[in-house]
Amino acid sequence: MTAYELLGREEGIRTLVDRFYELMDVLPEAVTIRAMHPEDLTESADKLWMFLVGRFGGPNLYVERHGHPRLRMRHAPFAVDAEAASAWMVCMNRALDEQVEDPAARKELKAFFAMVAQHMRNR
Repeated sequence: MTAYELLGREEGIRTLVDRFYELMDVLPEAVTIRAMHPEDLTESADKLWMFLVGRFGGPNLYVERHGHPRLRMRHAPFAVDAEAASAWMVCMNRALDEQVEDPAARKELKAFFAMVAQHMRNR
C-alpha cells in the first residue's frame, strides 16, 4: 500500500494538510514557522496538498500546475533554521498522530517528513 492510499488518497491528504495548518495557527511551538507564512494559508495548504498527493503516489498535481517542486529553491527566501524545522515537525507530527492509526506507517511518515524538514534548512 502506498502512502497515498494509506492516508486516504486526495481527501485524506487534504485532511492531513488542513489539520497541519490548523495546528500551525494555534500551537505556541509553531510561532516561528507560522510567521514565515502569509496570513491566509489557503495557497500554502493547496500547494502542500498538491505536492504530497504526487509525492505519495497519486496524480502529479503540483508538477502539472507549478512545475518541478524545487523545494529548497522555493524556500530559499525564508530563514529555515533548526528551530523552524522543529516547529514545522511539531505540527506535522501532531497531525500524523491524529490521522494515522498504524504505528509502523506513522513512524515511516514521520521519518519522511523529518528528512524533508531537515532538507529545507538553509541557516
